Amino acid sequence: MKIVMLGTGYVGLVSGACFSDFGFDVTCLDKDKLKIKNLKNGVMPIFEPGLEDLVKKNFLSGRLKFSTDQRAHVKNADAVFIAVGTPTRRGDGHADLTYVYDAAKEIASYLNGYTVIVTKSTVPVGTSQKIKEIIKKNTNAEFDVVSNPEFLREGSAIEDFMRPNRVVVGHENKKSKTVLASIYKPLFLFETPILYTDLKSAELIKYASNAFLAVKISFINQMADLCEQLDTDINDIAKGMGLDKRIGNKFLHPGPGYGGSCFPKDTLALVQTSKQNDVNLSIVETVVRYNRDRKKSLARKIINLMGGDVTNKKISVLGLSFKPGTDDMRESPSLDLIPELLKKKAKITAFDPVAKNEAKKFLKKIKYAESIHECIKGSDCVVLLTEWSEFRSLSPEFLSGLMEGKYIFDFRNVLDPNVFKKSKFKLYQIGREKI
Repeated sequence: MKIVMLGTGYVGLVSGACFSDFGFDVTCLDKDKLKIKNLKNGVMPIFEPGLEDLVKKNFLSGRLKFSTDQRAHVKNADAVFIAVGTPTRRGDGHADLTYVYDAAKEIASYLNGYTVIVTKSTVPVGTSQKIKEIIKKNTNAEFDVVSNPEFLREGSAIEDFMRPNRVVVGHENKKSKTVLASIYKPLFLFETPILYTDLKSAELIKYASNAFLAVKISFINQMADLCEQLDTDINDIAKGMGLDKRIGNKFLHPGPGYGGSCFPKDTLALVQTSKQNDVNLSIVETVVRYNRDRKKSLARKIINLMGGDVTNKKISVLGLSFKPGTDDMRESPSLDLIPELLKKKAKITAFDPVAKNEAKKFLKKIKYAESIHECIKGSDCVVLLTEWSEFRSLSPEFLSGLMEGKYIFDFRNVLDPNVFKKSKFKLYQIGREKI
């Protein structure tokens, strides 16, 4: 089985590396010559735990290849996965499908013999059908189009691929279904559920899943806001809810709002799909607005609790990526919170163990520290924004030796409030009693 992966971004590279680890002959294609050169030399374009070793292992074995030559590899492929970007289109919130349609048109002329074209990118309902039409106009070769959305969490993508909760395959006939069944046969060992459905349903499953999780995150954040007014503990509320098997305990952790490459983009795209089809999806629309506002509201909370004026105050931000285990800055809360503080003339020093270089592309007017010590030394206030493991053990004793001020804003609720009760510090956590 020869597999071609179009795109060496997050989805394409992780999927290609994992498929090659299954034993398949995989070629990852990209137009970016420098990226391909770097990959051949073991230089990863993204940070993902375990990915570098996985790529190196399968590249050295010969199962994983990298190339810019579409013609040479597409014509011999049994399956071609389209894993290019679908960013939010400026102005209207629709998914920009330019890269997807361009990829479909380009590979059409290289097809030779029966090939299954697999849409791995997250795309709106009806996209796979449009891909089929584009390819049909540009080739006489036999092919089928399949929708196979990805469900990878950044920071645990390899585990998610190797041991997924489910695999979704949208297909139109038995022949293409058989090819995908062969590709995912290694997962039979783990009794992975594989849902075979039609193209449109497969496309919508991905959007529906991410939108539901975004709703769940926003719900617990709003409950946290209510807890603060009622002097109740959101951690207890979330635990009590999560013990109900109908609800479950996942995605019930209060925080500064969701970010990353999927939830913001996919919720917007789903809202646009609903509007195009004259369907009321007000729950998701409200979540989109609430999540956008929440990130800025936390900056206002910092300012208010520090007396209403942060002019020339040194505020130390721990964590810049949208979640631990990745350097992804897309829609990160730091991109909203920090600019709001800068507007009020605060002096920001930030530290992130992985995302510093990526953050520099977006946040220009702040100082970047090389360690926790450097970041919080002389600080008036510490803001814990990403729950990297090394931030979880911060204690009054450690902070006292470095900080000038007394304010600690733990927006991930990872610190133990009991150890701060008899200290000089004022600890604020989301949906909990202020210490």
